[in-house]
Amino acid sequence: MIWTSNEGLGGGELRRALEQSLEGLTLRKVLIVPPDYTRMYSGAGSITAVYYDLLKERCEVDILPALGTHEPMTRAECLAFFGEKVPFDKIIVHHWKTDVVKLGEVPASFVSEVSEGLVDSPIDVEVNRLIVDPSYDLIISVGQVVPHEVVGMANYSKNIFVGCGGSSMINSSHMLGAFYGMERVMGRDHSPVRRLFDYAQEKFLGRVPLMYVLTVTTNRGDETLIHGLYIGNDRRLFEQAVALSQKLNLTHLDRPIQKAVVFLDEREFKSTWLGNKAIYRTRMAMADGGELIILAPGVRKFGEDAVNDRLIRKYGYVGREKVLELVRQNEDLRQNLSVAAHLIHGSADGRFRVTYCPGMLSPDEVKAAAFGYMPLSEALAKYPPCSLKDGYNTLPDGEEIFYISNPALGLWTCDAF
Repeated sequence: MIWTSNEGLGGGELRRALEQSLEGLTLRKVLIVPPDYTRMYSGAGSITAVYYDLLKERCEVDILPALGTHEPMTRAECLAFFGEKVPFDKIIVHHWKTDVVKLGEVPASFVSEVSEGLVDSPIDVEVNRLIVDPSYDLIISVGQVVPHEVVGMANYSKNIFVGCGGSSMINSSHMLGAFYGMERVMGRDHSPVRRLFDYAQEKFLGRVPLMYVLTVTTNRGDETLIHGLYIGNDRRLFEQAVALSQKLNLTHLDRPIQKAVVFLDEREFKSTWLGNKAIYRTRMAMADGGELIILAPGVRKFGEDAVNDRLIRKYGYVGREKVLELVRQNEDLRQNLSVAAHLIHGSADGRFRVTYCPGMLSPDEVKAAAFGYMPLSEALAKYPPCSLKDGYNTLPDGEEIFYISNPALGLWTCDAF
């Protein structure tokens, strides 16, 4: 089932579409799997609220946000994301290190084939045990299709295997994408990581009553516009969502950016683990020798959990080759390959400068992580977001910058695509 709108689906249209997706189903217990608050412009919060309203009198409903490695949502974040009609006690926290069961293994031969020999180890397929709980008649996986640094295009089975996955799958898939190279992956459907997820879905989720609800969105200020809604289990629906997202969320530039200024909404971005989307999504558009300035009022830490935060502080964003060397030399990084992958993704490899302007990290902390530092107050005075428009801006002193108000919703590139 597909619904599209140039102007964005209205509330009534959205509700009718979701009602239609449930027609003819006999349901006793349903699990809804939305993203977390870090995907606040996905439309998934509203969709989850509508589904809950449609189902609450009909059957038992549980909600499992696809946290992956992210910290659990607070009561305030759940209220802001889902609204008042979704009870907080219906929210189940996914613990990626303890709440999973192993479904099987992707063989080393397949991993080697899809990675062109760069990775040749088997990968465990682990998911939250609720995903395979037979008491659920329907599992509704809700999420946004948008360019992504690890898998190429976010969502579809990624919501299950990473968002509700275990440490082995998360670590291995992230390192697979990092080894293969972000520039070869971002904005594309058929990446090694996507092929890994396709294999795992075909082999291990065939009996799971899974229905994907995929969105393609843009935003107008705080308003999320849902331009595409794709509901079902057929991979062709995902491919059509990819095509629309590539049209709406991918910006091709005719010249490299010499200076980019990216704003990170403090409600959504509280760590460099999340905030480095500013680096991932712009790196293919940045000029050699250019500068990326990241306005990050909400950033107060590096990792989303204590272990990841400690490892990022210990090793820093020191470049691909150095990180690979550190992995070979250090057991703690080998045991946390998603951190190693993140350090690779967040490094500019000396090609351009990254200047972080965090609200709650000290200059010493930022510089120790191998970033440049500028006080947030100074950066906001020079680059006030309220005075900037997305795209090129000429400042009063004549300086030209390229401004991005939300890196999570797009990909910027000068490369042939």
